[in-house]
Order: sequence, then C-alpha cells, then structure tokens
Amino acid sequence: MHLLVTGGAGFIGGHLAEAFVADGHDVVVLDSLDPFYDVRIKRHTIERCREQAETGDGSYRFVEGDIRERADIETAIEETDVVFHQAAQAGVRGSVDEPRRYNEVNVDGTLNILDAARTHDIGRVVCASSSSVYGKPRSLPYDEEHPTTPVSPYGASKLASERYACAYSEVYDLSAVALRYFTVYGPRMRPNMAISNFVSRCLNGEPPVIYGDGTQTRDFTYVDDVVAANRALLSTGAADGEAVNVGSTDNIEIQTLATEIRDMLAPDLDLVYDERHDADAEHTHADTSKAADLLGYEPTHTIREGVTAFVEWYRENRDWYEPLVRAS
Repeated sequence: MHLLVTGGAGFIGGHLAEAFVADGHDVVVLDSLDPFYDVRIKRHTIERCREQAETGDGSYRFVEGDIRERADIETAIEETDVVFHQAAQAGVRGSVDEPRRYNEVNVDGTLNILDAARTHDIGRVVCASSSSVYGKPRSLPYDEEHPTTPVSPYGASKLASERYACAYSEVYDLSAVALRYFTVYGPRMRPNMAISNFVSRCLNGEPPVIYGDGTQTRDFTYVDDVVAANRALLSTGAADGEAVNVGSTDNIEIQTLATEIRDMLAPDLDLVYDERHDADAEHTHADTSKAADLLGYEPTHTIREGVTAFVEWYRENRDWYEPLVRAS
C-alpha cells in the first residue's frame, strides 16, 4: 500500500514509518523538522527509515513540508491509500505560552489534511489524538464516554482536531479514526519527557527531578503498542468515525517511577522535587476495551517492562542520543 505519514520524522511517526517500510509498504513522510526538540534525533530517524527501505521490499520518500501549507501536502499525498496523521505541535506546557500556534498546527493543519484526503479520495485517515482531551478525571480509568474537558490549550487543540476527523467521517463519507494516545515512550523519544530525563540523570549521577509531589499518575504506553494499533487500521474499518483509547491499561505514580529507575541505575541518589506546572494532568489511566473490541488491540508491555527495554536501548545508543537529551 501507499502510505503517507505526517510528522513521520518525529518519535511516533518515525516508528510508524519504519515499521510500515519493513512491512513492505511504500511510505512517504511529510515533516517540517520543527526544532521543538533537537532535529538530529529526527534526522537519525530518517536515516533509519532509508536504510530499512534499502534492505527490504518497501520504499521510503521524505518530503520536508508543513501541514499548514496546502501545497506541501499536495506534494506528498499523491497516490496515497491511507494517511497516518501524526504531525502536531506537541507539549502541554508550550501550549500555555503559544495557544494560537497550537491551534494553527493542530487544528488548521488537520483540516488541511482532511480536505486533501477528500480531494484525493483517500481510503482512510488515522489521526493522532491524546489523553489530554479528557482533562480532570471524574472516574478512572478513562473510557471514551468520559467527558472531554481539556485543561490546556494543547488538549483543546487535539480535541478539536479529532472532532473534525470524526465529523468528516460522518458527513463526507471519509473513513477517519482518532487514536487517543496515553503518554507514549520508547526508543528515540522526546528528550524532555519524564522517563528519558530520569534515565539520563541517573546514568550521569544526578538525582531525578519530580515536578509536584510525585503522587500524579500516568498511563505510559510503549511505542511498539502504538504501532500495533495503527497497523491494525490498515486492514479494518471497524473504528471509522470513532475516537479510541490506546494505552497500557496500567498506571504508576511519578514518584514510584522515579524511585524504581533510580534504584535500577543509581540507588545512592536522592529524589529532587520542583514546582508542578498547572497545565499538567493529575492522573491518566486508559480503558482500552474499545480498542480491543474494534482493533484486536492488546498492549504487550507493562510500564516496568517498557522502561527496562528503554533503559537497554538507551545504553546501546548512549553515544549519540544522550548528548541530545542533555542539551534539551
């Protein structure tokens, strides 16, 4: 199949592109190489995908472009069967400072993708959404019927973008799905995330820093499980028009996570606490029964298994990855 992955040089999009090329698909990546974090990580991802294409049956083409520019989308979308729309302005805290930028990229950019998909008669658009759409929990775990009351501009922008995708699916006969990711982590993850920071600091003899009192909980989802959920949408239309949770079905206190990483890597270190940001979610926890029913989704990594796998990857790639984490 011919697949377009927007944001395909980023963390999740890069893993999708690499997996799809390995599966033998013809993959086009559209990415602006936005320096939200060090673009050398993105360039490393591009090279991995190109190497994968050289050794397998799939093909890979990189297009540097911006989803806010319709001409850039037109350059990338020809002959596409399915769009995996991962491009977004990420980061809850950044959205507090620049809410209009987040709207321009996440909402207007998504509308551009959806309009192009209509014009080109695309088979399906899979949009990346976020657990941030839920906001303050009334009950946990979150199922898809939980009220969506985001508390950050980022969450509001992701909710608007997924609602547009589902509305287009309803009124324009465009197959579209929104996957609500719960804190995805793994190899090549964004350097400024909690797990990458905890691991990096402990390996360098520095105490992990916790923002808040550490009682916040997160449902951390290993990136391979996110890839599996997206891959399922190549062969089923069961979730068309739906928003679907993709998580680990588990959660952990941030303080417990930091303690376990510290105990694994540098048990003599103390934990350090700093001020919590108001826009950060208090708790996340995914009910994935809908994904199981519609997509056959079953997460393969518990949080502790995934963190162990990430630590092993980090050690193996420390020479190039760590300097970029430390610089962030």
